Amino acid sequence: MSNLRFESVKAASSRQINPEEKVETKKATTIFGKNVFTIAKMKDYLPKTTYRELTRAIGEGEQITREIAEHISQAMKAWALNNGVSHYTHWFQPLTGSTAEKHDAFFEPDENGEAIEKFTADALVQQEPDASSFPNGGIRNTFEARGYTAWDPSSPAFIYETGAGKTLCIPTVFVSYTGESLDYKAPLLKAINAVDKAATDVAQYFDRSVTKVTASLGIEQEYFLVDLSLYNARPDLQLTGRTLFGHMSAKGQQLEDHYFGAIPERVLAFMVDLENEALKLGIPLKTRHNEVAPSQFECAPMYEEINLAIDHNQLLMNLMEQVAIRHNFKVLLHEKPYSGVNGSGKHNNWSLITNTGVNLLSPGKTPKNNLMFLTFFVNTIKAVYEHADLLRASIASHSNDHRLGANEAPPAIISIFLGSQLDELLEEVESARVAKKVKAEANLWHGIPKIPELKLDNTDRNRTSPFAFTGNKFEFRAVGSSANSALPMTILNAIVATQLIEFKIEVDKQIKKGTKKDLALLNVIRKYIKDSKAIRFEGNGYSEEWEKEAEARGLSNIKSTPKALDVYVSEESLELFEKLGIYTKRESEARHEILLENFYKKLQIEARVIGEVVNSQIAPACFTYQNELITNVKGLKDLGLNKESYSSQINLVERISKHANTILEKAEEMRQERKKANSIEDLRERSIAYDEIVKPYFDEIRYHVNKLEKIVDDSKWPLPKLRELLFVH
Repeated sequence: MSNLRFESVKAASSRQINPEEKVETKKATTIFGKNVFTIAKMKDYLPKTTYRELTRAIGEGEQITREIAEHISQAMKAWALNNGVSHYTHWFQPLTGSTAEKHDAFFEPDENGEAIEKFTADALVQQEPDASSFPNGGIRNTFEARGYTAWDPSSPAFIYETGAGKTLCIPTVFVSYTGESLDYKAPLLKAINAVDKAATDVAQYFDRSVTKVTASLGIEQEYFLVDLSLYNARPDLQLTGRTLFGHMSAKGQQLEDHYFGAIPERVLAFMVDLENEALKLGIPLKTRHNEVAPSQFECAPMYEEINLAIDHNQLLMNLMEQVAIRHNFKVLLHEKPYSGVNGSGKHNNWSLITNTGVNLLSPGKTPKNNLMFLTFFVNTIKAVYEHADLLRASIASHSNDHRLGANEAPPAIISIFLGSQLDELLEEVESARVAKKVKAEANLWHGIPKIPELKLDNTDRNRTSPFAFTGNKFEFRAVGSSANSALPMTILNAIVATQLIEFKIEVDKQIKKGTKKDLALLNVIRKYIKDSKAIRFEGNGYSEEWEKEAEARGLSNIKSTPKALDVYVSEESLELFEKLGIYTKRESEARHEILLENFYKKLQIEARVIGEVVNSQIAPACFTYQNELITNVKGLKDLGLNKESYSSQINLVERISKHANTILEKAEEMRQERKKANSIEDLRERSIAYDEIVKPYFDEIRYHVNKLEKIVDDSKWPLPKLRELLFVH
């Protein structure tokens, strides 16, 4: 074993938790929201009238006046300074997939040469980062730099604390000078507003007191931990987030002994530290456990309003990176950091909650409540059926392509799992007969089984389903672990809003013709159940039989990102987005371009890393060992021994030559194909060329590198091996 790797492994295996260094588990109720400027804290800092105006504006979505904003800015500054904050920033989510911030000091010199702490309404409400330096899909030229971040009052400001200091972070949207959104948050807020209005209109069929419907979300986050020193010795992990080489460890996940196992002490210390920091920021982390693969873990928060849940998940990923370093770990959020073991996802648990406290996806005890549940339940199914390709596009990325359909995560075919009880219920509702005239509520349910009161998780789970009903919510399981959930949740809320709008139009038409309301609702529900039946699947999504059956049902099976992204610029999608005001045509086209560019650039980076490591590390290590074998053979030959005495060494020399020559030849061929792909002007065609021509070289080169790893002297091999990376202690 090389000295570098020996020291790395030694550091990983011998790292012990000093009792004096152990992270103390804080009482959650005493630290929760400590670093958040919550509504309760605002009350202590704001005049009563301003506080009332603010809470009403947040609750009803009204615009906050500059006068109110000035009061809030002063209160926010006072709170921040009282907590030792020196700088503030607009915290936003550009189309890079990560978060962004530019820090400004509260400090300003005054006209007398003294210093004051200054933070005005202007600084709170609007800032001006460089719009041309972020992905914009051609919306802004490089010489047109102006763009704006604008305060989002619905997500509270918070203090982000590191060893270097404290910063007041103000969640914002990011738009161009010409008004187009350049981030994930602005379209999400529009989609949330759309589903709120559409769902409220439909909910009022059942309860006129419903005036608002909130989309709720809980995001389960999977991740890997690797020893920091080993990570630093792997250029592929550093530059791409995944191992591009490496023979699978003799022991992986085949014994199924890691899932829900005892959490290693060092890992638990990281988890406790992470939870403490998350709770301070108002992130309600509740669950932690070992996942299926070695060194894979999961954390999950309580449910929150969707905008806040996504802000918190983005913040959580930042926190994980920061806290991991303190424990000599590196967090891997890539969907597939290691070949041969399960990858990581981000399960999005979505539901709709009324201002009266009713979960619209939870059945009740009365026929009226059950009909309301059935309405939203079936409309969600119909929305996914009608717009499955959009939902598939929302989770498409070069890294998630490794995971989808890999017999460890949902397939690329979008289907819905309901469980036998609800599936049978829909079958019965579809086929039941109801009299045309309904005199009383009881008559409505004549011949239709009463929907039972369901308990949480009343059905078995189907881990092969990308979109599953799990008691009182739908779980979108196909979202990648590194993704910003804002995009899939924007699409989900948009398609459900569109479907609910269409539903109300159809129901109202029947009511105007004289059909009783409840019967009109049921008539349309029955039609939707029949129309969307093809999307419902209760079986094994991993099976080859399902692929054939899905094709027969007319369901799409789009396996690559460049082709999955086509739907963003289809006429149907452009019309949907523009009707709801979520994306303009220009914004949709820009996102299509940005996602394609991100896709091929990620593959381009991986190809470059493969070529560099093969040429500068792996091949030289192989030839060094080969030379030692040749010297050994010469020595044995000089001793006069017969050829059989050193035939094994000769065999190794030949095998090394074969595999080493192959990886060098293939790396050069790949480089030439990469040059050809780079010359293609059309972005979609370039992305497809990288996907279909350049990327296949990755696995071919890896195969031969892995063969070399098995026969080259361990001390000569330049990279930490998967058996070392996969097991943290």
